[in-house]
Amino acid sequence: MEEWTKTSWRTKAIKQQPTYPDKSELQKVEKILSKYPPLVFAGEVRSLKHEFAKVCEGKAFLLQGGDCAESFAEFNADNIRDMFKVIMQMAVVLTFAGGCPVVKVGRLAGQFAKPRSSDFEEIDGEKLPSYRGDIINDNNFSEDSRIPDPNRMLRAYNQSSATMNLLRAFAKGGLADLHQVHKWNLGFVKDNALGGKYKALAHKITETLEFMEACGITSENTPMINETILYTSHEALLLNNEEALTREDSLSGDWVDCSAHMLWIGDRTRDVDGAHVEFLRGVINPIGIKAGPSITPDELLALIDKLNPENEAGRINIIIRMGADKITSELPKLIRAVKASDKKVIWSIDPMHGNTIKASNNYKTRMFDEILREVKGFFDVHKQEGTFPGGVHLEMTGQDVTECVGGVVDVTEENLSSRYNTHCDPRLNADQALELAFLIADSLREAKDRFKNQEN
Repeated sequence: MEEWTKTSWRTKAIKQQPTYPDKSELQKVEKILSKYPPLVFAGEVRSLKHEFAKVCEGKAFLLQGGDCAESFAEFNADNIRDMFKVIMQMAVVLTFAGGCPVVKVGRLAGQFAKPRSSDFEEIDGEKLPSYRGDIINDNNFSEDSRIPDPNRMLRAYNQSSATMNLLRAFAKGGLADLHQVHKWNLGFVKDNALGGKYKALAHKITETLEFMEACGITSENTPMINETILYTSHEALLLNNEEALTREDSLSGDWVDCSAHMLWIGDRTRDVDGAHVEFLRGVINPIGIKAGPSITPDELLALIDKLNPENEAGRINIIIRMGADKITSELPKLIRAVKASDKKVIWSIDPMHGNTIKASNNYKTRMFDEILREVKGFFDVHKQEGTFPGGVHLEMTGQDVTECVGGVVDVTEENLSSRYNTHCDPRLNADQALELAFLIADSLREAKDRFKNQEN
């Protein structure tokens, strides 16, 4: 391969990038960002890669979730807290049900840029550049709002930094206490008309915590019960921002993208010879590859080879996004090719992007039943192929929004407009996200036990 530098991506073809009108201002902002403190550290990145290696081996499960796109307008401590809470609630359910550790990765503290299907948006005959996320331009439909402004990268950095500070405090300050998290789950079970298996699982968690306490294992004397680690991730889309936040580790000489612990390449920017792959092949962070129905086994293998030439466990997370109708027909081809090549990867499922529709009232939405159907198809295919379904990747929020139809909260097409707050794509609300965790818990337990028996 050609020699890599953190600027070598600039010589490659690139997609989904804004055109900044003032290049000198862009360079000024890049220079400022390059001197800012890192948002994450090399040691944390290596720790996540170590945890991902366990997922590769079928010894842990990846829960990745958060906003479709963070916004400046909705930035406040309550929203961050509520996102942290629902991730913790889901993790507790999956940990107890699946009997294995859950690696928690948030789509937050940096998930600002969004790819678009078109460079332009038209409303009532007026055509303007598309909204590409708050780090680039504004969602307001006006000519001035849609002009890309590089100074937005500085605001995104400051918001990400504040978010990271609060997440670290929550993770170490008692909000992650298993007893506290379980109380939230009991409230969810009580307030919804759920079946017996939900209550049975909640009862099992209660018994386990009581047994541990009787044995003297409490939040006060066992930090693992009272604390957690929540890693961060986002799509590495705006490469000017990613390059500016990339640092050389003083101890190892490795290059680390210090904007997040994990980065991913989108389905629209995964060209093996393109700029995004070029940039990410040179940093040591775990890398996600979004794989939609258009990807071929050969294309996927070429991407894995370029991004992980040493076949390092924990480096590659293949994030499948086929849609409920295609998951069982398209996924087996990819699994068989990767398995035959003995590539070490995580297989995770993004059941959101392949199941987006327009409701009868013209709201963009996703059907909860279709999301669940794709997740179940994902688990079924892995059972058939003898591989481990390593994780789930969700667009969700801790807020009580009405953006996805269905679930026990019974969001309908008619009431989508009541709390449709997303700046981009529809998200699961807190109850829908937690319900999904309960629904896939049995599948995770079966997959873990089956994979363990295969190993033995």
